[in-house]
Amino acid sequence: MRKNLQLLGQLQGIDLKIDGILGEKQALLERIATLDQQLAAAASTLADKQGEQTSLEEERKSLEEGLATETENIKRSEGHLREIKTQKEYQAVSKEIATAKKLIGELEEQILQKIGQIDGIREEAVGLETNLQELQRNVASQAEEFQVQVARLDAEIAGENATREATVKGLPASVVKRYTMLREQRRGVAVVEAKDGCCLGCNMNIPPQMYNTLFRGTELITCPHCQRVLILRQEPAEK
Repeated sequence: MRKNLQLLGQLQGIDLKIDGILGEKQALLERIATLDQQLAAAASTLADKQGEQTSLEEERKSLEEGLATETENIKRSEGHLREIKTQKEYQAVSKEIATAKKLIGELEEQILQKIGQIDGIREEAVGLETNLQELQRNVASQAEEFQVQVARLDAEIAGENATREATVKGLPASVVKRYTMLREQRRGVAVVEAKDGCCLGCNMNIPPQMYNTLFRGTELITCPHCQRVLILRQEPAEK
């Protein structure tokens, strides 16, 4: 049993190390995901701005078409003036021409406003595109570095898992099952040290008789309070 207790202590150490490496790997993966999100957000902002520019250009084009139509109407109406024979018709056509010219003035003003808006948005889009390209370079560099670190951690995990597998083979299946169950119930910590009559897992006192039994190492003892397996790490005697 003493050997089993020693192997359980080693197994707990291996598992805690694996847990730590997995946590480090998860943190790196989350950082990579954050970089991807930042990149996607920047690309989306640029696409929105480009879409806004396209919409304004379409509106400007529609205004210019309206302007061309009104200009052509004025030319046609002015040509009709030479053919008009009555004052009433002349006044009516003149009113149409005046109305069309007023509309042309409004259209020209709206077109100028659209051009100003388009120029402003185009300038913003250029800035956003420059920022996006810079972000893409930074993200690519950082992501590559993170992936190298992830690969290193994966190699460490593989090595620790191999050690773990060898350690588990030295333990009875019933002990491994009990250990696994305790790990699930106690947030990954199934084996803890007992020291000075106290369980270091829950910091509660252990009954003296139980604590004395630990020194013999003849049976698997669990803390009566947190149910974790107790082990002793005895210091070597001084010479």
